[in-house]
Amino acid sequence: MKRLATSLTFFLVLSLVIGYLVSGPGFMDWGVAGGLFAVAIAGECFRFWLRRNRAKKRDSSSV
Repeated sequence: MKRLATSLTFFLVLSLVIGYLVSGPGFMDWGVAGGLFAVAIAGECFRFWLRRNRAKKRDSSSV
């Protein structure tokens, strides 16, 4: 759980910085920042699903 929180915090800060750099000094580009953070969340969910799926497969193979 700590790794998940650290990873999502890192990607939140990174997406906010990229959103600010893309928009310029005028305003924050929330679409870019939100989109990047959504990709990070989807990636973390996929990683969690893969780990869980592999663990189930390993447990079910032993009879």
